[in-house]
Parts: sequence; structure tokens; C-alpha cells
Amino acid sequence: MMHLPKLIEDLAFILMAAAVTTVIFRALKQPVVLGYLIAGILVSPHVPLLPTVTDTENLKVWAEIGVIFLLFGLGLEFSFKKLARVGVSASITGGFEILFMLVVGYLTGTLMGWSKMDSLFLGGMLSISSTTIIVRAFDELKLKGRQFVTLVFGVLIVEDLIAILLLVLLSTVALTQTFSGEELLVSTLQFGFFLTLWFVLGIYFLPLLLKKAAHYLNDETRLIGSIGLCLLMVWIATKVGFSPALGAFVMGSLLAETREGHNIEKLIEPVKNLFAAIFFVSVGMLIDPQIILDQYDTILILTVVTIIGKLFSTTAGALLSGQTLRHSIQAGMSLAQIGEFSFIIATLGLTLNVISPKLYPIVVAISVITTFTTPYQIRWADRFATWVETKISIKWKQKLVSYNELVMGARQKNILQLVLKAHLPSILLNTVIVLAMTFAYKKWAHPIVLEQFGEHQWVYLFSTIGLVLLCVPFLWALTMGTSSANQELEVNSKYNQVIPILQKGFSLFRLFWGVFLMGFILAEFVSIQTGSLFILIGLTALLILVGRFSEPFYQKLEARFLKNLNDRDTQINKIFQPSSLAPWDAGLVELSVSADSEFVGLSLAQISIRERFGVMVAMIERGHRIIMAPGRDEVLMPQDKIFLIGNEEQVASLKPVIEKVDEGVSPLDRFGLKSFLVHDTSPFISKSIRLSGIRENIQGLVVGVERGQKRILNPDSQMILESGDLVWVVGDLHKIKELSLSQNATNFS
Repeated sequence: MMHLPKLIEDLAFILMAAAVTTVIFRALKQPVVLGYLIAGILVSPHVPLLPTVTDTENLKVWAEIGVIFLLFGLGLEFSFKKLARVGVSASITGGFEILFMLVVGYLTGTLMGWSKMDSLFLGGMLSISSTTIIVRAFDELKLKGRQFVTLVFGVLIVEDLIAILLLVLLSTVALTQTFSGEELLVSTLQFGFFLTLWFVLGIYFLPLLLKKAAHYLNDETRLIGSIGLCLLMVWIATKVGFSPALGAFVMGSLLAETREGHNIEKLIEPVKNLFAAIFFVSVGMLIDPQIILDQYDTILILTVVTIIGKLFSTTAGALLSGQTLRHSIQAGMSLAQIGEFSFIIATLGLTLNVISPKLYPIVVAISVITTFTTPYQIRWADRFATWVETKISIKWKQKLVSYNELVMGARQKNILQLVLKAHLPSILLNTVIVLAMTFAYKKWAHPIVLEQFGEHQWVYLFSTIGLVLLCVPFLWALTMGTSSANQELEVNSKYNQVIPILQKGFSLFRLFWGVFLMGFILAEFVSIQTGSLFILIGLTALLILVGRFSEPFYQKLEARFLKNLNDRDTQINKIFQPSSLAPWDAGLVELSVSADSEFVGLSLAQISIRERFGVMVAMIERGHRIIMAPGRDEVLMPQDKIFLIGNEEQVASLKPVIEKVDEGVSPLDRFGLKSFLVHDTSPFISKSIRLSGIRENIQGLVVGVERGQKRILNPDSQMILESGDLVWVVGDLHKIKELSLSQNATNFS
């Protein structure tokens, strides 16, 4: 008898239970994540009536792979450029909300008598909202395109990045068992350093790699290559001391910046869904229903803390960022839940063996309850905002309006922000590159030099000079380079005399910072005394003399980096600048044409999209083809991405039509093969098939005619129909029936 590994048997139980519960939850129009959790409970040892998963150790490996692909998919949806676009409002709102919930969660856990580690992890779990649940709720309620929804999506992007940082910080705290501010600062700086380094290297090399391999890429090679890159980054992240989830997230976000990002996202989705299902089922397996029954009071308390805490903190953060009271409340009620990231944080705590096992089912129960409450909270947000507005005095309303105008005006006139934009990216990126080259040289190249020439002082000196020469282009850009953002500063400096003063201050800072970095390089290899003299005399002169010759080389590197970073957006920006329409509350919105949309196959002229909806089609993206400023005769195809210019009300009215999905309706249920008999009084008699209008009315074809004993397959369009003909057609069944009745044709079958 053949031996079947226990792992395969367990996977069979897991996936079958997940499939059944998924079907049930889709029928109930509930998130499938809840179905996976229930499937996990059913196949766990806590439910002995059903087959039980026994090989839990191997299942943990599959679950870890599930986390990797879950974060990889999240990274593909993330994109660093999206983070840059979310603006100050989303950053302030998301940062305030997470910090508030971290403190509230920690204090709540402490008041309930939990350990410090349980309380800290509880704060982390309660601070991150669920992207999956919110997106599904917005889709079902047809709210995408509203202004507060844009703020919510921005906050979710900020939360994703902070959640990754939380994984790093919580890992550090769990391993050191201390709350040392120094340890947390070092971990945060390491996270920022490696994130920036990976971003620079990824943006520079990945698009070039994909471009060189473009002729050899198909769906298979894209899928295998992207998974390979994901796992490579997971390995690198683990080697430098970070979690595998961080590596997967970073690689996903880097690939999202490339032209292939959208294709890879679609290809990876089935793989992500498979392993994510295994992960969520494994989460469900850790849920002991008895613990939930025993801790029901704790669950209810923490659920109330979550909903009220996130509602208050998000609303307050949005108000601080300058949003209106109505939009702030709507955002707060939309984000009042926890989800998949909370499970990942809980899994981290259990893996490191630093949290109590009872915390896991409690957090899952909170997630389940808030999942059910979220759609109702979003639906009632308008009414609740109206009620709050009626309870606020006119004096406070005026103060809120004045504060909103003050914040918005300050952003438009923020001179310091313009100066930071001109200098900070260059300082940050070049500093990271210089430090990375120094660390790499010290770890790999310097030992080889010492092995070849011995440990002499002159060897250290000349080895250091070689490293400095390699870093000269980046040190030159750091100390004396200019940025394209300086052009905007030069224009504004004519109207504001503060700018030249800030410019000079930052220029001096860059010069001293460059000298400091050179001192850091030397301190790694030579004595402080020799290094100090060398900095004051030799390196400054070397930088000034050699730096000018390296400037063209650096400019080529920078131009390539910026081209790769903005490759996809360049063509869009040629025809549209979002800020140019800001006074009219308009923006550029991307929609995907569904195969079920009634506009498929119709030209823009037939749709009358501008006349009916008030929006303008700026661009159509069809696969790798970009159609700029499409003409009125351009036909919309399924899976087209159309970029529209319009305000949120106009886009909201068009979106349900463009992205319409007929769930549960199969094309075979609407189309089929039918026949009808041409009666003596039928208007079809003595008309050709073409002139009869049958094909146009049924949106199909005449595939056959039976005339007596003769059967004519695929008849010619010029064939004249006669009384007694049995006409076979393929088309819309409803239209066929309507045509048959309206034309007084009989014997419809």
C-alpha cells in the first residue's frame, strides 16, 4: 500500500474546509477571511467530531510562507510613490491614530493585569486597521471616489509602513525583553537605513533587469521570476537581522514601481490567495472556543476600546491635519476595526514565545466582531457626522473652519517644506549610499587587501583613500550638488527673502555633514589623529578637485534613477498636472473597465461620457499600450484602465457603471442556442437574413435554417426566409424570446 505523507492529508482537510466555508461566506456576502478562521476551528483538535490536522509543525512552515506571500501581495499594492502622494493629512492622521491606540492598548492590558509584553503586543494589534475589510465595504456601498475615502486609503498606506516598522520594533523588544529607548532608536534607524538602501538599489536595477528580459517574459517567467525575487529579498532581510515579512513587503513595493508591477500583481494573486488561506486557517486552528467563552467580558471590553478608540483617534488626527469635521468622522468610522496585520503581529508574539496563548483567540474574536460592525459604521457615518454637527455650537464650528483654512494656507505657503524638498532627499539617499559602501568595503574588500599586503599603517591609509575615491561622486552630490526642486525655490525666492537665508543654512549643513561622513569613513580604518589631519587638509581638497570631474557621472546615475522611478507616470504627467485643477476640486482617477460593463465594445462617442457624466478621459492603458488623449472613436475593451479628470461626485456616478460586476451570473445563463418557426404572418417572410434585423435584435447569429427535410448550416446572409422555416439562433435568450413574441413568430422552443 502506498504511504501518503501526513502533510498532504492535512492540506486536504485544510483546503476542503476552507473551500466550503468560502462558498458559504460569499453567499452570505461576508469577508472570506472569516470563513478561513472558521475552517481553522473546524479542523483543529478543539472540534473532535471532524477530521483533525495533526502535523502542526509542518503547517507552521506553510503558514509562514503564507505570511510571506500575503506581505508580498500587500507590497505590490503599496508602492513608495503612493506613500509620497498620500500627503501630510494621511501621514498625520495615521501616525496619531497608531500612537494613540498603542498607548491605549498597552494601558488597557496593564489595567486588566496582563504582563507588559502582552499589553505591548495588544497595543500593536489594536492599532492597525484591516485593508481587506475596508476595501470590500467601500465596494459594496459604492463609496469609492468620495473625498473621505481618499483620506482613508492614504491612512491605510501609512499604516502598512508603520505596521512593518512595528514588526521590527516588537521583535527587538521581544528578543531583548527590555523597553530601552536606545535599542528602539537603533532598530528604527536600521530599519530606515536598509529600507532606503533597498529602495535605491531596487529602483535603479530592477527596471533595467526587467527591460533587458522583456523579450523573454511571459506569464510563466514573470510568475517564477517575481517569486524568486521575493524569496531572495526574504533571505537577504533574514541575513541582516529583519523578519522575512519585511523582505517580502519591500520586494513587492519595489516591483510595484516597475511597468511589470500590475501584471505581476495579477499573476501572483492566485498564489497569494492559496497560501493566505493556509495562513488564516492556521490562525483559526489556534482559536480555542472555550477561551472565547471564558473571556467574553474581556473581548467585549477590548472591542468597545477598539471601536471608540480608533473612531476618536482617527477623527482627532484628521482634524489636526486640517480635514473638515464631516470627513474626519467618516474616516474615523471607516477605520474602526482590526484585521490581517493583527494576526501577523500575534503570530510573531507566539513564534517568539513572549505572549500568552489566550491573547490569540481574543484578538481574532475582536476582529470578527469589528468585521461585522464596519459596514454599518460606514453606512451610518453621514448621519452620525450630521448629528455631531448639530450638537456643536456655531462658535466651535467657526473655530474648526478657521483652523482648517489656517492649516491649508500654511501648507501652500510653507517655505521650509519647499527647502526640505530641495535638500532632504539628496542628503538622505547619498548618506545611505556612502554608509552602505563603507560597510560593504569594510566587511568584504578590506580583509582581502589586508591579506594581500599585510596590516601596515600605509595599507590602511591607501585603502581608505581608495574607498573615499569611490564615494567621491556621492559626497560631491551631498555637499555641493543641486536638485531639480531648486528651480521652484529660485522662483519663490523673488517673493520671499527668507528662502536665500534657509538655502545658505542648508548648504553649510550639507558641507559639514559631508566632512563628518568622511571622518566616519576614516575612523573605521585609521586612528582619529591621522584621520583628523587628513580630513582638514587632504580630503577637502580632494573632494573639491576630483568632485567636479565626477559630477557628470553622478548626474547620469541620478537621471537613470529618476527615469526608472517615474517611468510609468511620465506619460500621464505630460497631459495632466493634478495641481492645475485643484481649485475646482478635480483630480485624476484611475478606473478599470469590467467585462460586465455595459460600455464594453462602445466608443467614447457612443457612451457620451463627457456629456453624461462631466468627466474627461485623459488616457487609456491597454496592456503595455498607452493611448494618450483618446479620440471619440476609441472603443473601450475589458481590462482597460481609463484615467479620468473630474471631481468626486462625477467619478462616483460613473464608477459603478465602469466597474460593474455581475456576481453569480454566468454567460451561459444569458446566452444560448434557440429556435423559432417563421409563421405565415411573420414580417420575416421574403426578407434576407441580413435585412430581417434578427442578428442585431438578439445580439447574436443565425446559425442554421431547417426548410422541410433540408438543413442549411451557417446560411448566407442573403438567404431569403420563407414560411415554415425553423430558424436556429445563438444569442441573448431574453432578447430572442422578446423578438419571437414581438414579431408574432410562433412555436418558440
